[in-house]
Amino acid sequence: MTVLTKLQHADPREHVLCVSFMKVGKLHYFDFADFPHLMIGDHVIVETRQLGPQMGEVKGFRLRNELEGETVETLSRPATPADLLLNQQWKEKEVPALIDCREKAAQLGGYGPAKFVAAEYNYNGSVLTILFTADEKERLNVTRLRNVLAKQLKTHVEFRQIGPRDVAKVQEGFGACGIPRCCSTFLTDFSMISINMAKAQGISLNPAEITGMCGRLRCCLTYEYEQYVEARKRLPKLRKRVGTPHGEGRVIEVHALKDGVTVLVDEARHYIPREDLIPLEEWEALKAAAAAPCSKNESGGCDCGAKRPRGSAEETLAEMGMPKLPHVHHAPMRPAETANLRKKTVTGNAGGSGAGRGAKAAPKKGPQMLPHRRKTPHLSPAIALLRAQTKGRLITSVTVGGGGASAMAATVPARKINPPRMEEQTAKCWKI
Repeated sequence: MTVLTKLQHADPREHVLCVSFMKVGKLHYFDFADFPHLMIGDHVIVETRQLGPQMGEVKGFRLRNELEGETVETLSRPATPADLLLNQQWKEKEVPALIDCREKAAQLGGYGPAKFVAAEYNYNGSVLTILFTADEKERLNVTRLRNVLAKQLKTHVEFRQIGPRDVAKVQEGFGACGIPRCCSTFLTDFSMISINMAKAQGISLNPAEITGMCGRLRCCLTYEYEQYVEARKRLPKLRKRVGTPHGEGRVIEVHALKDGVTVLVDEARHYIPREDLIPLEEWEALKAAAAAPCSKNESGGCDCGAKRPRGSAEETLAEMGMPKLPHVHHAPMRPAETANLRKKTVTGNAGGSGAGRGAKAAPKKGPQMLPHRRKTPHLSPAIALLRAQTKGRLITSVTVGGGGASAMAATVPARKINPPRMEEQTAKCWKI
C-alpha cells in the first residue's frame, strides 16, 4: 500500500482520500470528487452506520488503480471552524464520562473482570463510546450499565471491547527502548508476530526482553525479520562442520547482518566471513559422487541411458592408444572419373557370407547420374577407427561392443553405399 503524503492537491479522478478517525489509526478511503480542494491535514465530516457523524483527518491520497477490494465511501462535507470548536468542547468531557462509567460499574456490581480504558465522544456529542478490555473467555453483559449511563449523560452510549495491544495504543506511554511506543506513534495495523521471529534474529527468549508493555510479543520483532531470513540463507547453520583458514571447526554462532559466523577450532573461537568458509559436508558429498562408478554397471561400461557428448575421432584413438589419423584431402571428382566409377566395382577381402575374392556385381542398366561433388559425411569415432584399420575396403557390417569393433568385408555395388547409422550399436554398408 502506497499512501501519498507529500501531495498538496490530487486529481479526484485518479486518487481517493485517506481519512483516519484517530490520531494513529486505520485508514479509510473516500471519494472527494465534490470537494477537490481538500488538502492533507484538513478535517472532514463522515456519516457512519453505528457511531453516527464522525470527524476525521485527511492523512494522504492513494491511487485508485492500487485499491484491491477496498470500499470507497462518500464524504458528507468538509469540517467548519464551528465543528472544530464543538469537537474540542466534547473532548474535554471524555475524562469525566469515563470516571462516571467506572463509578456506576462499581455500584451495579458484576463488572469486576472488565477494565474501562477510555471514553470517546463524537464531534457533536451525540454518541459516547466506552472502550474496555476483559478476559476473552468471559462474556460481559453491559446492558444495565449502558442504560444507566445513557440516562445520566443524556446521550447514546456504546461499549466496544478491545485487545491488549489496542489498550497500549490508547494509553500511549514509553516502550522498553525508552522512546514513545510504536503502536501509538505510527503503527496503523498490528502484524502477526511469532516466537520464531525472535529465534531467527538470535534474541534471547527471556520474556522480559521480547514482550512489550501490553504483555504480548513486541511489534518491533517484525521490522528486521525478513532481512535476517534472507541473510541466513547464505550462511551455514549452527553446529555445522565447516572449513576455515584456521582449520576444520564447527559453527557456534551466526552473525546474519555481518555476513559471517563464529567457528570453534581447537577450543579457539574465530570470526570467519562467508567468503572464507567451506561447507565440508556438501563438499565431501560432491567429491564422493564424482569418484563413484556408475550405480547400474559397476564393472565398466555405463548403460544408465544418460546422454553424453560424443568425442572426436582423435580423442577416441587417444583413449585406445592408437596413433592419430592422417589428414585426408577430399578433392572434387572429375566427369571422367565419374564415368569410370559407374563401370567399376569395389572389391574387398573375403569375409562376408557368400562373398569371395574377385566377385563382380552386375552393372545397372540405363543412365545413372552421380553428383559432380561428393560431400563427405560426418564419421563417428568408431567408423573413423575402422577406416584406419581396413585401409579403404568396403565394410558391409560393423559391430561396436565393449571390447572394440569388428568388421566384415564383401563386394557390394557402389550404388549400395549409404551414410552410416549408429543405431543399436551396428553400422551397415559404408565405404571407409
